[in-house]
Amino acid sequence: MKISAADMRESDFTGSTFNGAYLEKAVAYKANFTRADLSDTLMDRMVLNEANLTNAVLVRTVLTRSDLGGAIIDGADFSDAVLDLSTKQALCKYASGTNPITGVDTRKSLGCGNSRRNAYGSPSSPLLSAPPQKLLDRDGFCDDSTGLCDAK
Repeated sequence: MKISAADMRESDFTGSTFNGAYLEKAVAYKANFTRADLSDTLMDRMVLNEANLTNAVLVRTVLTRSDLGGAIIDGADFSDAVLDLSTKQALCKYASGTNPITGVDTRKSLGCGNSRRNAYGSPSSPLLSAPPQKLLDRDGFCDDSTGLCDAK
């Protein structure tokens, strides 16, 4: 399913399946996606201000350059979703709940408070995705005093 630049304002998609759909540049202001399956969906440049994503499954969803200001995300599962770092940080300020379908904690799915994930990146922050130098070396040529290695 491909929906491009659609006006979906205040629409009710409760329990709907959008799995694998293209919803780019759509406006879904105050739309209701409660318990919707949005897995593997491209939601690039969407307006999701004040949208209700309660208990929605957004696994591997691409939400780049999308606006989720004021979105309700209680129990939403964002596992392996691609989000802009600023969006992720904003959502982490109020993320809560556990998805009843996947059993995944919303904060955990966003990587909130996980210093290792935040430091070394995720699909959401590719510019930070370089592994620490120590993980690059597989030949054992590491300086024990600094922990740094030369990648061979």
